[in-house]
Amino acid sequence: MSNHTQYEGVLMVRGRGTGFVTIPDFTEDILIEREQLGTALDGDIVTISLLPEKVGDRTAGKVEAVKRQAYRELIGTIKHDAKPPVFVSDNRRIHIRPTVENLTPEHHDQKVVVEITRWPENSLEPIVKIIETLGRTGDHETEMQAIIRGGGFGTDFPDDVQEAARALYEKRDEIFAEALQDPKRRDMRTAETFTIDPADAKDFDDALSVEQVTESRWRIGIHIADVSHYVRTGDALDVEAKERGTSVYLVDRVIPMLPEVLSNDLCSLRPNEDRLAFSAVFDLDDKGTVHDTWYGQTIIHSDKRFTYEEAQTIFDEQTGPHVAAITTLMNIGRALRQQRYQAGAIAFEQPEVKFELDERGAPIRAYTKKRTETMMMIEDFMLLANQKVATYINDLCRKNNRDTAFIYRIHDVPDPEKIEELGMFVRALGYSFDAENGVVEAKTLNKLMEEVEGTPEENLIKTASIRSMAKAVYSTKNIGHFGLAFTYYTHFTSPIRRYPDLLAHRLLRKHLDGSPIGAKEMATYERLSIQSSEREVGAVSAERDSIKFKQVEYMVNHVGETFDAVITGVADWGIYVQETGSLAEGMIRLASLGGDFYVHEKSKYRVRGERTGKIFRLGDEITVKLTRADVDERQLDFEWVPEKRV
Repeated sequence: MSNHTQYEGVLMVRGRGTGFVTIPDFTEDILIEREQLGTALDGDIVTISLLPEKVGDRTAGKVEAVKRQAYRELIGTIKHDAKPPVFVSDNRRIHIRPTVENLTPEHHDQKVVVEITRWPENSLEPIVKIIETLGRTGDHETEMQAIIRGGGFGTDFPDDVQEAARALYEKRDEIFAEALQDPKRRDMRTAETFTIDPADAKDFDDALSVEQVTESRWRIGIHIADVSHYVRTGDALDVEAKERGTSVYLVDRVIPMLPEVLSNDLCSLRPNEDRLAFSAVFDLDDKGTVHDTWYGQTIIHSDKRFTYEEAQTIFDEQTGPHVAAITTLMNIGRALRQQRYQAGAIAFEQPEVKFELDERGAPIRAYTKKRTETMMMIEDFMLLANQKVATYINDLCRKNNRDTAFIYRIHDVPDPEKIEELGMFVRALGYSFDAENGVVEAKTLNKLMEEVEGTPEENLIKTASIRSMAKAVYSTKNIGHFGLAFTYYTHFTSPIRRYPDLLAHRLLRKHLDGSPIGAKEMATYERLSIQSSEREVGAVSAERDSIKFKQVEYMVNHVGETFDAVITGVADWGIYVQETGSLAEGMIRLASLGGDFYVHEKSKYRVRGERTGKIFRLGDEITVKLTRADVDERQLDFEWVPEKRV
């Protein structure tokens, strides 16, 4: 007999079908055994009741109903080596192995899309129907489409959205002429202006302008594409952008939030063309101190489009177009960066893996992207704009006795339990870590980041530190941004590719105009904040999936070769390692080490040979040989290559 009180929460399924639901006021997640899951899948919003008997020492529950399904369709592979053939979901947290009612031999080893047609009562497995075949498992385009569909992202825009975009483009001259007549819009076309972006960028969200005001003071304009002038609340483009929430960046393509005629042309701050912008203009000295500010819509003209590498070369060699302006920006950027770190911002930068693909999309080279100082400088000014816009809204609202209605990017303080775990982990690697009762100061984390820089365990410790942090999300309720040490922070600088930035532009315009923002409107903004945060999580997951696929695919042609690697994890069954070139991760099974029996010493983050005393410790550099690369399973197996005795 189950408890009659029911609770609602999000179901998390792990392993082979064990569920967990977090409920307020319960210190531990409620355990849901597979037999009690009913028709619920990972990510579903469910109502549960508690069972009278515990499972071990855990409070157990039963799913009573599914309130909202996380998936309308499932993506996976038909495995023909099973008897009978089965559907295996790409999402490893989908625990079911359903019966496929319309299976044919042509589906074997194909990536397919299925939907659940019925779920027999008292059965652990549903009946599904194949509704689409994406292609052969392992093929580049098939796998990319599976990632896109699995994340719920559409590649093609609906006809009405395409038509709306075309209509805007055809009326571009008329729209621009009307904007010129707006007395609120500032003409900044004479200012020295340029963009600095990745070499393969096509959508230019932001441009910088530089004007010298006095001998030691500069007017820096941070100009952001004025998407809100073109995409109006409730129109077809807005509805579609709201649903997408963000552009998605996979290894070989971008799935844009807006049609390309807008993202790559009409809204993009392209060189040698007049463009509409929403700008934050600051008078700054060479110490990075802000003396005056102005916010509003503008007309700009970018004189030049630089890549990061081009701008870096001009700064390093002190010669080339706009050298004085670039130098000014670099010097002020350094001062802004120093200010942030002194205030407690945490330096979490990590290497980013990139791929060179052949004409079929197969990876022929994997490498880590070099981070230039020009990248950091652009980030410095984007952070400045995001921080100051959010601060300005709060100051303006207090001054006018208005509610601080805005959309923030917030980052909560870390969970004390996770910080305690991080401290144990870091100390086991030989570093000091001061945290009292799970409370850590930013300066402690920054000191750690400095100490590990350039060491084999740098990426490992940075990853562990990031995982110990809360997730940054969007909200209308401000709690500040712990990681950046900002009291007020928003996302204002990328409205071409992020929906919350478009919302921030609309709200800023309302505040500048003194327009009323009611409680009902703010409730809508809060709902959109939650939705945008969820879409961001999905986009990040899709990006990671595409990288993981390419890493394993790249390694297929290198089976039998040896690599330098770093130990990233230890367990009862094996040692997890990361290859230092492609950052691909795989496992060495303890059974493959041979010559000894290895024991996992969990508290010391290591495994130790009982006879030889040989230790494999988290963060150690070792040499490994790749023995298996399974693209379908996204798995790599390695063997340890013992050090040669000199």
